[in-house]
Amino acid sequence: MTRPRALVYRAIGLGDLLTGVPALRALRRALPDHEIVLAAPAAQRPLVELIDAVDRLIPTAELEPVAWDGPPPDVGIDLHGNGPASRTLVEALLPRLLLRYDLSTWDPEEHERVRWCRLIGSAFEVEADADDVALDPPAVGSPAPDTVVVHPGAASGSRRWPAERFATVATALASRGEQVVITGSPDEAPLAEEVRRQAGLPAEAVLAGRTDLAELAALTAEARLVVAGDTGMAHLASAYGIPSVLLFGPTPPSRWGPPPGPHTVLWHGTGVGDPHATDPDPALLEITVDEVLAAATRQLSRRAAPPSIAPSA
Repeated sequence: MTRPRALVYRAIGLGDLLTGVPALRALRRALPDHEIVLAAPAAQRPLVELIDAVDRLIPTAELEPVAWDGPPPDVGIDLHGNGPASRTLVEALLPRLLLRYDLSTWDPEEHERVRWCRLIGSAFEVEADADDVALDPPAVGSPAPDTVVVHPGAASGSRRWPAERFATVATALASRGEQVVITGSPDEAPLAEEVRRQAGLPAEAVLAGRTDLAELAALTAEARLVVAGDTGMAHLASAYGIPSVLLFGPTPPSRWGPPPGPHTVLWHGTGVGDPHATDPDPALLEITVDEVLAAATRQLSRRAAPPSIAPSA
């Protein structure tokens, strides 16, 4: 007998995938006999395979039609947004039951994880824990275990703290004996190289563009500390309970911040800025190097010191 299927559309970025994990787990509890199919970018497959609530991935680019096969899904869920652009893509599959938000039910002040848990929890009267973000480590090993991970990139300029500030932080941490690596996507490799150059780190410190998501997850799971902006790397730190220093700018942490854990959130905003703007948000620029270093020092002091290196004979 063919299992009924539920299609979940969330074809956005890494942070969006990870903030959707609690809702996906609630859906699994609500529909234990269904095949849960996630429409998301193909590059996310290594992490999708770590989500115990997803049975299959259909590779889908953002706001592109879903390559659905067979009869219509029993349930179609727009876990993407509140407008027609994503909703019509799910409606086109003719699900028996369609779950989605519209402007009348969308709360712009709601935290991203809470929002999607509310959609699933209210539809199926199932418990949905918005802090249920933990992932198992991938099977691959870390390319650089026991390191401080500095992640200077972000999807938009408004969420990118200046490269020279990241470099100053990296220099200070390296001078204290920490092994520092710099991560990012292939497109962010030039930014990572600029941070490395200004920080005076060795060439091998740049991992940007040299890891897939499984390796990036393994790196995070075995890191000593993550320093990042409001981006997917911050959510990976949350998924593995790794201490982090997170720099927020246009979007307040009340909407996208981490769950309870060993995370220090820095934010000096008083409202909501433009998360898609080109230039760094003024609230992000209010965060100083000294603040980040103080937070990093506090986090690292709670962990065992890195092993000392014996001098050469």
